[in-house]
Amino acid sequence: MSNERQYDIDWLRVLAMGTVFVFHCCRFFDTDGWHVKNPRLYGEMDIFIGFLVQWMMPLFFVLSGISSFYALSLKGTGQFVEARLKRLGIPFVLGTFILLIPVQVYIERTTGGQFSGTLWQFYPEYFKGWYGFGGNFAWMGLHLWYLQVLLVFSLVLLPLLLVLKKPKGEAGLAHMVRFFCSPGGLLLLATPLIMVEILVSQDPDGVGMRSFGGWSVLTYLCFFLLGYILAFSQDFKKGIIKNRYFFLLCGVVITVLGVFLLERGAPYNGVLMAFLRSLNSWCWILGWMGLTGRYLIHSNKFLRYANTAVLPFYILHQSVIVVIAFFLIKWEAGVGLKLPVLGILSFAGIMLIYEFGIRRFSTMRFLFGLKNR
Repeated sequence: MSNERQYDIDWLRVLAMGTVFVFHCCRFFDTDGWHVKNPRLYGEMDIFIGFLVQWMMPLFFVLSGISSFYALSLKGTGQFVEARLKRLGIPFVLGTFILLIPVQVYIERTTGGQFSGTLWQFYPEYFKGWYGFGGNFAWMGLHLWYLQVLLVFSLVLLPLLLVLKKPKGEAGLAHMVRFFCSPGGLLLLATPLIMVEILVSQDPDGVGMRSFGGWSVLTYLCFFLLGYILAFSQDFKKGIIKNRYFFLLCGVVITVLGVFLLERGAPYNGVLMAFLRSLNSWCWILGWMGLTGRYLIHSNKFLRYANTAVLPFYILHQSVIVVIAFFLIKWEAGVGLKLPVLGILSFAGIMLIYEFGIRRFSTMRFLFGLKNR
């Protein structure tokens, strides 16, 4: 594929980030556990969140695979590794150990009645024990787990990615393009994804653990590699764009079928549900890629600004949402009013921090994974 900038990928990344923001605002109101919860919970919110989980974080890993393809095309191996360490590793360490995640765990422990005291008093307690195993230290960075996992994928898979860039690897990918560029072939690309998901679903407390965005880490690895492969040829992209509505229709049908089977008592970790879950996610991803590839192919000032802001926005967003939600707990208002207020205040807070605390300062840009201006 040409090294010319793919603006539709930038648009999709920005829109996906907006979806993650809405998702975490809604987590304040759903019936599942989270860091801070509204006094009144809404089962209807579970349906919306369940739909987003089907494709939201998988889409991020597909986009990351595509970005890695272009990064390796433009940079040497050493430059690629250095860039990944700076862009992903430094923000992860900053957020997990110092700036953001301790605040979230403090609010979670405070609202849960497990700690009483100031944030400053909690900091020494934060490093006692492992979060998720009875302790406080969030080794996975809570929402920053994506940075951690993506960094590991980038380093561990680097030898394979380099092999695929060699002549023999490119020849193999060229054969794949000829075979898989049809609508049915693009769906068949999900075969390794389906196989892995069926495998890990048999061990939901081990390799199939879905604590990270609703999917197993091994399944995310497949999404990442599929994204890398899709970036190889414009023929893949043309096929996705041409058949975008077919993929979206498949996503709707499989979603309805999955909900019907679950209501009829089908096991969530069964083979059939793992098959449908994987194929459904892939169909929605192809559909969204097809829509942006057809209609969002030009850049503008907003995209240039937003595309730069995506990473700091992701790093900040959940922590800001949790802090503002903490102060909204005692406000007696329905979800119809409380949710938009939470969203508006959180978005404004994130953008103020980014604009006046990060974007204008070289040191802060470095700490949040951005290049110098």
